[in-house]
Amino acid sequence: MSSVFNVVLPVFALILLGFVCSRSGRLGPAAASELNRFVVWLGLPALLFSITANTRWEEVWQPGFIAAFSIGCLGVFAFTLAYRLLQRQPLADASLDGLGAAYANTGYVGFPLCLLILGQDALLPALVASLVVVCVLFAIALACVEIGLHSGGRIRDVLSKVMGSLLRNPLVIAPVLGSAWAAGGLALPTGVNTSLELLGAAAAPCALVSLGLFLARPQPSVRVTGVWPLVFLKLIGQPVLTWYLAARVFVLPDLWVQAALLLSALPTGTGPFMLAELHGREAARVSRVVLFSTLGSLVTLSLWLLLLGL
Repeated sequence: MSSVFNVVLPVFALILLGFVCSRSGRLGPAAASELNRFVVWLGLPALLFSITANTRWEEVWQPGFIAAFSIGCLGVFAFTLAYRLLQRQPLADASLDGLGAAYANTGYVGFPLCLLILGQDALLPALVASLVVVCVLFAIALACVEIGLHSGGRIRDVLSKVMGSLLRNPLVIAPVLGSAWAAGGLALPTGVNTSLELLGAAAAPCALVSLGLFLARPQPSVRVTGVWPLVFLKLIGQPVLTWYLAARVFVLPDLWVQAALLLSALPTGTGPFMLAELHGREAARVSRVVLFSTLGSLVTLSLWLLLLGL
């Protein structure tokens, strides 16, 4: 119970702080966008680069964790996608629903939560999970959306666009560069390492406040259906599947099992909403999934922590 009050509530308190600051006008309309830019282009890349540059490859390489987390999120994505397609929903919209049900907010909530609950060592599974979400899940969903919107186009053009999007993503580039630095066997200069630590330390609180600013956006007044099944899959279905794979199938060490459960139980990130807006698709459902899963995760994450005995 102490973890709930000492860790989970402070995390959500920063989200609430961003929400209140937006609704009260203390932070203006551009605050969410600008703070999000800082997190995406400076804070999180610095944290990811620092982790990978100071980590040996054998510490990160946990194939059981990669398999458990990947099967968990990709399984939920595939199930939702297939179900929506059976309902005669267009491929682009079905892909966005699948992404909404499977896209764990590892960057904005996962890193601070793992750090506060499981300690510094848990940043490694958070890093691996983030790479799976950004480089695998998001890329597959993006490809499905592009195929759905340009069904007459060439697959090569779609794949080229997806690869270009990934190669321009600082959350992909930073760990790749960090890994390359670590492979060279050189220690980071003290000044550079300190600068990265300062930026990385700012990433977590800024990310949480930025998420609160995003959630404060007015919700569409139109009637939206099909939200709660996606929220249930995200907060209950995915963590149960991932925990079973991590603990019973791959029999991972306790830290990696606990991290797998917590990271898969995170609420939906803002990626699906941004993808929907970018491609001009109806974003009302996915924006509500982000909102309700974030609010609901305050309860479900607390329950998972109690079940883990943390």
